[in-house]
Amino acid sequence: MAEIVGIRFKRAGRVYHFDSAGFDIEVNDYVVVKTARGLELGHVVASPQQLPNDEVGRRLKPVVRKAEPEDIKRAQEFENKERGVLAECGKVITKLNLPMKLLSAEYNLDGSLLTFFFSAAERIDFRALVRELSKRFKLRVELRQVGARDEGKLIGGFGRCGRPLCCASFLSEFSPVSIKMAKKQGLPLNPMRISGVCGRLLCCLGYECEQYRATKEKLPKRG
Repeated sequence: MAEIVGIRFKRAGRVYHFDSAGFDIEVNDYVVVKTARGLELGHVVASPQQLPNDEVGRRLKPVVRKAEPEDIKRAQEFENKERGVLAECGKVITKLNLPMKLLSAEYNLDGSLLTFFFSAAERIDFRALVRELSKRFKLRVELRQVGARDEGKLIGGFGRCGRPLCCASFLSEFSPVSIKMAKKQGLPLNPMRISGVCGRLLCCLGYECEQYRATKEKLPKRG
């Protein structure tokens, strides 16, 4: 049997599963885990549960330790530095005349890696940018290009409903959305009216689609 725990690294981010490694962990605890990006601070959002090893499917990485106050303080200090490094990166992008939109920056917990997220209309050769940033910040730098929906999730904002974007508030993963969903709900098919700030179809088109479909099947046919 394996004891797994659900951990999230960002608000409304995807939930990842780790081996609880025998620690007494509860929901809302903070833990330190090792990922491909090095050590990171995670927020426990799902209580540990026992699962047969064959259901887990692969060997999960273990929790390194429950977070200490020093870990949380360090993570906050790095977060406070992110606006400054974004500004510095923006200057280098302008200097190199790269057609890219810088979105956010993230340090890992031990400060050995700095990741910049950006969007662009096409693939960008950012090797010169990485070299310049690595020299400037004296640590390992990675750049990740994201799509339109992930851009909205990273920078946040408000939807046409007046509420904070679903993707930045509670949606941990994007579900497929199609124009057929708007048709089933009798919504206008004008792209300007059924698209979000990201320019893609509204995620909320999927919230009540199944209910509309099921209800219409029970209604009498017209005529």
